[in-house]
Amino acid sequence: MSSPNTAAAFLALHQDRAPGDPLILPGPWDAASARVFADVGFPALATPSAGIAASLGYEDGGGTPVDEMFAAITRITRVVDLPVSADVEDGYGLAPAELVERLLTAGVVGCNLEDTDLAAKQLKDPQQHADWLAQVREAAGDQLVINARVDTFLSGDTTADAAIERARLYLAAGADVIYPILAPVELVKELAQGIDAPLNVAFLPGGPAPAQLGELGATRITFGPGLFHEAMEALRGHAEQLRSAQPRA
Repeated sequence: MSSPNTAAAFLALHQDRAPGDPLILPGPWDAASARVFADVGFPALATPSAGIAASLGYEDGGGTPVDEMFAAITRITRVVDLPVSADVEDGYGLAPAELVERLLTAGVVGCNLEDTDLAAKQLKDPQQHADWLAQVREAAGDQLVINARVDTFLSGDTTADAAIERARLYLAAGADVIYPILAPVELVKELAQGIDAPLNVAFLPGGPAPAQLGELGATRITFGPGLFHEAMEALRGHAEQLRSAQPRA
């Protein structure tokens, strides 16, 4: 039987899910938040690059020094006995073998890899990115669940066709899950049918509940930096109350 912290066990959480029951993966930004999510009973976690970047004082989109990003991820995996997937953006320019080595050393069993070139600030050529993903898969073997992020909607394309085309290339290259970030809700069903693989959809405030997204075809729900921002807003509210109670000089 697979250990609960193996890639096989993590991938199994994505499979045979009933409609309306997607895998919900909250996004810890540090060890303390990871412990909270683990303590309330979530089966796995998925770190958000933006949340970690903000917690460390950096901008998202490649702004976090790679050593600091992996150190933060390692602190998260150290304190929870759960599968953890890590958002490592576009791979930070690391060669596939080194990227995989650093992910495994950090203790994760999955990763997000996006198809935006952060240095060039544009979408990568889909075939070239697929070839790169294939190298990551070869280096990882069966030790990582690869969540291939598709950024066509982020770049302004409003159709499902471009996302599906890229997704199929990435699946053929060895990706396990597809994440069309910012996909409009009305396209989730079409994307799920066209991709025919576990589909990661982001929960957005004011949008459909996770169960509703699951009924549309989402297999897995993540939150990006949303939970981090909610926590910071709550902290700000407490801080403002404390400050307002103090006498003004």
